[in-house]
Amino acid sequence: MASVFLGINDRTFTYESTAARAEHVGAGVRYPIDFALTSEDVAYIVNRGREDRPDGTRLTVIRLGEEGEEYVTEFGSYGEGDGQFIWPVGIALDQDTNVYVTDEWRHRITKFNKDGEYVSHWGVHGSADGELDRPAGIAIGQDQTVYIVDSRNNRVQKFSLDGKFLGKFGSAGTADGEFNLPWGICLDHQENVFVADWRNDRVQSFTSDGKWLATFGKPGPVGKPGTGGDCSIIKEQGGIIRSNVPVGQFNRPTGVCVDQDGDIYIADWLNNRVQVLTPDGRFITEFTGDGGLSTMGIAKLRSNPEMIRQRNGIRNFTPERVLWAPCAVKIGQNNRVIIADTTRHRFQIYRKNTEPVLV
Repeated sequence: MASVFLGINDRTFTYESTAARAEHVGAGVRYPIDFALTSEDVAYIVNRGREDRPDGTRLTVIRLGEEGEEYVTEFGSYGEGDGQFIWPVGIALDQDTNVYVTDEWRHRITKFNKDGEYVSHWGVHGSADGELDRPAGIAIGQDQTVYIVDSRNNRVQKFSLDGKFLGKFGSAGTADGEFNLPWGICLDHQENVFVADWRNDRVQSFTSDGKWLATFGKPGPVGKPGTGGDCSIIKEQGGIIRSNVPVGQFNRPTGVCVDQDGDIYIADWLNNRVQVLTPDGRFITEFTGDGGLSTMGIAKLRSNPEMIRQRNGIRNFTPERVLWAPCAVKIGQNNRVIIADTTRHRFQIYRKNTEPVLV
């Protein structure tokens, strides 16, 4: 559900569709924690899987087209060998559509070509320059500089595509420019860097060379910077009812992206929503979910009459509609806002309207 507040009424969003379905293997996703998009809205998706079902840990490629989703392929698997990962977190594509995946357990980055063939991996566990401790978010700039959120070292490091250390910024703390277990990252069209400062319940922006620019948000619904965060919403209400938390507050933000207008989209993980801010940090709207059946979901139901009978007995579809612990949000083609509805094993897609819409 998208709403408009605080007088920012020249931006409206329309729910478009739901994509994908829950599958441990094959044509589906399992806990999609991050994804990267090509210019044709082909999504390379990181499936985190579960500890008791490691076969769900893999990369899935699905075209999230405006006409519906289309499964392409899958590659990668759970393990410690080449082309495998234990705890994959972030994903990014270079200009040749090579795929880079962070693994916070192995403290490394694995590279595949666009067809899913293993190319190489790099990364050494540690805290010195160029070393990594639980790498999370990853983004690649126009100059092909790789930005990696070095989470437990509370910094962002910059590398070449082959892993050569280029620079770093950030340190542990709660002041401007400091981090507490940062997670997601993105670049805007000016190559400014936005970081989801997870444990500090905020997002910060920097220049490409690490100069602090701004801080967005504050902890909510309760808590203090560095110690805050209330898990009751996700534990007691997750995936059941709509979020009802004051706007501008964040509870362990995980993902961030910026559109062509400079508006900022933040995956407010434990508040079960995505918040949208203006470039100067004013609240525009929130997405709490409008999901329905995806094309893949409909196909699965039609193959099983018993599942259809069970669905026909449902009287309250709110749990199907709402977001549940979304981890990532990206901007696709034609102003499409694509949200990884992680614990629902799917994507919810909205469209930012270019013309005024009566709301």
